Amino acid sequence: MRSERFEKGDSVLKIILIYITLGIFCAISVYPVLNILSISLRPASTVFSTSLKIIPDNATFDNYINAFLKYDLSKWLLNSLIISSLSAFFGVILSVTAGYAFSRFEFLGKKVGLSMLLVTQMFPATMTLLPLYIMLIHYRLSNSFLGLVIVYISTTIPFNIWILKGYFDTIPKSLEESAYVDGANITISFYKITLPLAAPAIALSALFSFMGAWSEYIVARVIITASDKLTLPIGLTNMMGQFTTDWGIYSAAALITAVPVMIIFICLSKYLVGGLTLGSVKG
Repeated sequence: MRSERFEKGDSVLKIILIYITLGIFCAISVYPVLNILSISLRPASTVFSTSLKIIPDNATFDNYINAFLKYDLSKWLLNSLIISSLSAFFGVILSVTAGYAFSRFEFLGKKVGLSMLLVTQMFPATMTLLPLYIMLIHYRLSNSFLGLVIVYISTTIPFNIWILKGYFDTIPKSLEESAYVDGANITISFYKITLPLAAPAIALSALFSFMGAWSEYIVARVIITASDKLTLPIGLTNMMGQFTTDWGIYSAAALITAVPVMIIFICLSKYLVGGLTLGSVKG
């Protein structure tokens, strides 16, 4: 009896320690965001206040209003939304079809192709920036949304193909074979059976593609130079002056930038756990 009590006491103590540890790390992660929120709500005269209040005294939304009035924040938001949406849409279409082919068919160069896709992820985007930029200039796609979308798609497709290929491997082939018996061809079975079952992995790939294009800075800085085509990361850096920066407006713009990604993340959150775990185990 005593040993059982000690074991129960130890288990309760472990649970308490785990929750305390998680709480500490959550506080460390959330504090910078709350600090930015506090700065964005401060009047210009109290931006550099050392107060730890999340909602400061004399809180105001003037910084959020001025972010749109003094800068082209709405234009930057629209540009980033267009580029990120196109990158996610076309990237997912190409990744889904390629991942299905790698999962279901045997063809010459299959293993080599998968290995090469994995190798491409070992090189940072900055290493391939020069040849990509030269290619875009050659095809007259520099300083255009299309050129930037092509670069983003090329960098996200390899990772998405691996995710989707692993998830397609978990879907039994017998489901498609039964559809063949009923008279369906490979296209119908793919769209009617396999694709709906792969919704978690598709949602995960779309989220990664969107977030990657939404927050990317270096490639966009090199390819986009026109002031009316700037994306959010470039626009935010332009808000920083050479000698002074209005940190209240900058913080407000940074929080506004995070809102679309948060909305998409919340909408797709129910798919994320399935997309991250089920695709890693072949059933």
